[in-house]
Amino acid sequence: MGRLVEALAPQHGCDVAAILTSQSGPRAIADGAFDDVDVAVDFTVAAAVRNNLEQLAARRINAVIGTTGWQADDAACRTIAAEAGIGVLAAANFSIGMSIFRLIVQEAARRFAAQPGVGAWIHELHHAAKKDAPSGTALMLKSAMESAGYDRRIDVSASRAGAIPGTHEIGFDAAADTVTMTHTVRDRAVFAHGALEAAKWLRGRRGWYGIEDVIER
Repeated sequence: MGRLVEALAPQHGCDVAAILTSQSGPRAIADGAFDDVDVAVDFTVAAAVRNNLEQLAARRINAVIGTTGWQADDAACRTIAAEAGIGVLAAANFSIGMSIFRLIVQEAARRFAAQPGVGAWIHELHHAAKKDAPSGTALMLKSAMESAGYDRRIDVSASRAGAIPGTHEIGFDAAADTVTMTHTVRDRAVFAHGALEAAKWLRGRRGWYGIEDVIER
């Protein structure tokens, strides 16, 4: 994802000021010589998110977080951002299509919640190298369904194989019929495009945001 963000940045009118990797060291942001940075885009690993944000906050640099699996640090990261007065936009999925899909799923869950004989499931598929399972997007969709009032068990499963960019299927099953909805990513570049648009939107803003804030601008 980092390489895609770097490659696609010019298409969004963005200039890459610095590229930091796992080889850069744990204090690379704090020690970086780069100046005049508006927004950092974080596609790293869950264990690095809080440390990265602490260093960005100290330098008053806004952050777009596309890493998943760091929910345990969510409250601490929100506090770090609030105390520093920076802007953070965190999302499990930067696909605009997925954001609209989430709204559709949420509405379906609200309506099926009133039907006691209907069960629900989420099944997601990703490439073999993806570390977290279920995906952050699957958990986001589950949360959206629950927030809509679907309070019965939602079975969540994951498959990891090959080079699948990302597929999420939502299903509702009753005695006589089944409803399924599927979002399929054909090109991982969609996530980089979304993250770059989010970075442009976040420039100069303060507070904690999600991708839905960019869509509803």
